[in-house]
Parts: sequence; C-alpha cells; structure tokens
Amino acid sequence: MKIAIFGTGIVGQTIGKKLAELGNEVMIGTRDVSKTMARSEKDVYGNPPFSQWIKQNPKIKLGSYAEAAAHGELIFNATSGMASLAALQTAGKDKLKGKILIDISNPLDFSKGMPPTLTICNTDSLGEQIQRTFPELKVVKTLNTMNANLMVNPAKLANGDHHVFVSGNDATAKMKVTDLLKKWFGWKEVIDMGDITTARGTEMILPIWLRLWGVLQTPMFNFKIVK
Repeated sequence: MKIAIFGTGIVGQTIGKKLAELGNEVMIGTRDVSKTMARSEKDVYGNPPFSQWIKQNPKIKLGSYAEAAAHGELIFNATSGMASLAALQTAGKDKLKGKILIDISNPLDFSKGMPPTLTICNTDSLGEQIQRTFPELKVVKTLNTMNANLMVNPAKLANGDHHVFVSGNDATAKMKVTDLLKKWFGWKEVIDMGDITTARGTEMILPIWLRLWGVLQTPMFNFKIVK
C-alpha cells in the first residue's frame, strides 16, 4: 500500500520504519524538505537528526505535505497537534478528499515547558477540528494514548494485553483501521469509542499519561480496560 505520514519526528519515524519493513511504499511529508534535511541537531529526546535517520532507511521517501498526500492511499497524521491543521491545509483538500486519515496527534502546548497543557479540551478535540475543516476526509483517531514503540509493537508490554482506542464518524473507515492495527502492528485489544467526538476523551488522557511517565520513569506503559 502507498502510505503518507505527516511529521518527521520520532512518531512518524517509528511508524514509517515499521510500515516500510512490512513492504508498504512510505513517503513522509514535511513543510520544507530542504530545511528538514539541513537540520543537524538532535531532537529533544537525543535522537539523531531526520537527515541521518532517512539515510539509514532508504526505502522511505521524503516530500512536501502536498507530495505525500498525493502519494498516499492512506495518511497518518503524526505532526505536532498545534501544527496539524496547517499541515493538512498545506497539503490541499483536493489531495485529501475521500482518504482515511489516521490521526495520532495531540493538542499539546509545550511553550511553558513540561508538563505541557492541552490547547483543546472538554467541548472539542483536535480530531473533531480536523474532521470539521476537512469534511470529505475520513478521520480516525487512534494510537495517541501511548509511546511510539508500543504503537507499532504492543507485544513489547504484557504480551499485548492492553488497549488501543479508535474514534471516528465513518464506520467503514474505523473497521479498516482496526483491521490494519491488528494486521500491521499486532494489536489484540481495540475499543471502538464511537464517533469523532469521543476523541475528546482519548486526547484528555494525555495529562495523566504524562504524569505517569514522570512517576514511573519510563514511557513503556499503557492502559488496560477491565470490566
């Protein structure tokens, strides 16, 4: 499958590498290709610059948001939440029309340091804002409540006995994404939360997730729903 990933950070890299290993044709989109390739500093987590990473993953292509959107049959949004709408607008509605967007982003504001705050909450969500702005896009919110390594390999924790959530208005799109989560990444436990308004709940998990990270001193944990 031809897949577009918006975002060159650790989430986009982790998902892109996994999908390429599975034989998919992956293109990562960025705002400015030349600036992205020119960065030489490590990211905030100490990871090497994207230019170094992509040389180590030659099967993955890099393009503008518009080029990536045109390439992808399926799109992952792994941009910073505060930049997501602008990135999608740069791609162009015509290139997004009718496609499934797997939205992993969270509306986090790091401008005042750690822990970040939510820029959208309670009565709205980033997932909803994306769906309203691009009504012909099939937005499915998922994978936004965990570390990137668990997104693509849930078996790294408790043999995969924990949960991932999906939210979205299009039932067929959610079903396809659920199947792909199981087929590509090995997810066993997927909870359909309902329509895109339920993304309010999963995005608002982030404040407690970040606090738990601080207490546990590891991001390798997730939520399991027991009933």
